[in-house]
Amino acid sequence: MRYLPLTPEDRASMLATIGAKSADDFYTDVPKSARLKAKIAGLPGHQGELAVERHMTKLAARNRAASAGPFFVGAGAYKHHVPATVDMIIQRSEFLTTYTPYQPEIAQGTLQTLFEFQTQVAALTAMDVANASMYDGSTACAEAAVMAARVTKRSKIILSGGLHPHYAAATRLLCEAQGLTVVQLPVAIDGEGELAKSVDGETACVIGQSPNVFGTVTDLSGVAKSAHEKGALLVSVFTEAVSLGLVTPPGEMGADIAAGEGQSMGNGLNFGGPYVGLFACKEKLVRQMPGRLCGETVDADGRRGFVLTLSTREQHIRRDKATSNICTNSGLCALAFTAHMTLLGGKGLKQLAQLNHEAACELADALGALKGVEVLTPRFFNEFAIRTPVDAEAVLAMLDEAGVVGGVRASRLFPTDHLGDVILVAATECTTTDDIAAYAAALKEII
Repeated sequence: MRYLPLTPEDRASMLATIGAKSADDFYTDVPKSARLKAKIAGLPGHQGELAVERHMTKLAARNRAASAGPFFVGAGAYKHHVPATVDMIIQRSEFLTTYTPYQPEIAQGTLQTLFEFQTQVAALTAMDVANASMYDGSTACAEAAVMAARVTKRSKIILSGGLHPHYAAATRLLCEAQGLTVVQLPVAIDGEGELAKSVDGETACVIGQSPNVFGTVTDLSGVAKSAHEKGALLVSVFTEAVSLGLVTPPGEMGADIAAGEGQSMGNGLNFGGPYVGLFACKEKLVRQMPGRLCGETVDADGRRGFVLTLSTREQHIRRDKATSNICTNSGLCALAFTAHMTLLGGKGLKQLAQLNHEAACELADALGALKGVEVLTPRFFNEFAIRTPVDAEAVLAMLDEAGVVGGVRASRLFPTDHLGDVILVAATECTTTDDIAAYAAALKEII
């Protein structure tokens, strides 16, 4: 967008037209106590474009790229290889500026990519139907809880002790705003099974995660059975979409709703976003599903076409009647997901998942062999928790000095649960044998 600064004469003319003496007149309703009385300390004044560019370049140079050395951070966002083809596709002009396909007659390309995305997500999760994406995994989880309450006409939501705390926080915020009760089970590395014991006649849904935030893979079939016997729903959450190339998908475990993060496919870490929330459910629940749904149809001449179906944008603006207040979707990130999935295919996804699991096993063997280090996660895909004999924050700081980004300290996610010596580490297809050797050698020196 071009910026054309106004001259003093332009400003004077505009102010005279609306009857104002100066721009300060626009703020008469703001109490004087809330107005700035001086410039903000430390904030530089205006500068020319070249000077600003130099300043921002210096700030950017302070960032440390994930590709700069051995990188073992996961905890809900994962470093995967994104094929160059994905970027080429999403930067095509017809995709780069896509927004809302209200008029199907001029948005068939956008609608078709969303339809393909939905098809892939439904297949990936083994569910009947998927929507055209949510903002991210945490908001998808929150929407699933509220949807379950609508379906069951109940108000209690039970969260697993292994649910990612960011997902739990988003769910609690949305649910409590709608008068729902949220019960959080105690933090547990292998506690998904406790969900089955927690269901009662007032439960709308139980929310379990596999692999959970500590990396533990759990069969939630027993939880689904217990929930259904009490008239409740099972919401199965995942943060690592690549895991579904190997582990049992939510639909095959009896989940009623699957919600998770799709960042792993086609989307880089991007300093934490934007990402793409995946949401799927059983067909009988489709009319209560939040967000957009693209459907396939035929036109008056019998030709294949695509439309938004079952709901309209206006439905989501009328808050008292809406199934959800989400009015958009992560279109570009969803397209990147679809492009990557299409390049992989089913066989490629399975091979990619195997590479991730093999790298994690190699890492677990190398770290577990060190004296004083304990691998805590009993069953994992590409992420697991370790306990070190030294405070985790200190360990990670020393690893960083050695050029190794060693993971995420559990106390950052659970600050009040006495996990100061626990680190979450992740390995993907990007992790090399040399990376693992460097981690093990650096950690051995520290402990």
